Amino acid sequence: MAKRRATKRKAEQKEEKQPAEKQQKGEKAASTRAKRVKAPAAAKSDDEPEFLEEKRNMEDLWQAAFPVGTEWDQMDAVYEIKWDFTNLENAFEEGGLLHDKKVYIFGCTEPQMVFTEGGGKVICIPAVVAVVSPFPPSDKIGVKSVQRENEEIIPMKEMKMAWVPYIPLEDRLSQVERAALKHLKIERIKKYDYCLPYFYNPLKQDEEEQNTVVQIMYPTEPPVVCDFDWDMDDLEEFVDEKIKDEVLVESEKEEFKKFIQGKVKETKKAQREAREARKKAVEEMDEKVKEAYQNMRFYKFYPVKKAGTPDISSLKSPFINRYYGRAHEVL
Repeated sequence: MAKRRATKRKAEQKEEKQPAEKQQKGEKAASTRAKRVKAPAAAKSDDEPEFLEEKRNMEDLWQAAFPVGTEWDQMDAVYEIKWDFTNLENAFEEGGLLHDKKVYIFGCTEPQMVFTEGGGKVICIPAVVAVVSPFPPSDKIGVKSVQRENEEIIPMKEMKMAWVPYIPLEDRLSQVERAALKHLKIERIKKYDYCLPYFYNPLKQDEEEQNTVVQIMYPTEPPVVCDFDWDMDDLEEFVDEKIKDEVLVESEKEEFKKFIQGKVKETKKAQREAREARKKAVEEMDEKVKEAYQNMRFYKFYPVKKAGTPDISSLKSPFINRYYGRAHEVL
């Protein structure tokens, strides 16, 4: 019996000793691990809070405004630079220029040579145009390029465009992503390159109604591309000059003259019809709508200068496009 008790006592002592040894080994391992984490780039504990820069409520507003008319292959480059549009965001805050107003915005880009420490480089500078209006400024888009003889004014929906509400970050249930058009055919994507936000104010005479210049694209090989001003240019002298410059062959002189005369006639007819349509629209216009057009304001926002972004302060321009004209204020 004594032997069995002794054996049992030894077994109990051995069991007590093993946990102690395991604990000592664990403490040693922990000590070793503690030394390893004292490297210059210390690893954070799982319990240690990680602080991230809080996003501003309207930080991506400028990105949500589609940069209409930007060449598709330049689109990603616009967003490579972390542009700061806090001036646009602040305009919607209390006391700001756009606070408590109905505003429609669209983006655009302006290729400019910018000089930095690394030298000169052409970049697409983004800008945002804010239109203060009680109703959408237009539901159409203009499409025009050097290759196109005629300008197109088409519905926005034909280009998958529309005025949509902007939802600030704090009100979103999910992240709103910029629409991707990567699955469209190349020809259709290219059409986006030549889009311009369209605007027509019937209270103002369009410059085109007074324009005396017609664009000529005479179908020969190679095509004769030029401008003809029916007020300033003498047709006979104009055509002879093209022959002298070897732009046109002598045998096509009369046909070229007829072609120009036809274009002039078409343009004058279009201008006359535009004047009549505008006059009729004004006569039939509701007084509230007329007042809205009179009070409509355009504001053009450029990025704010901050560390890591180019200085574009000398490159700002009030010009928006040929339809909208100039902004009332540039910020």
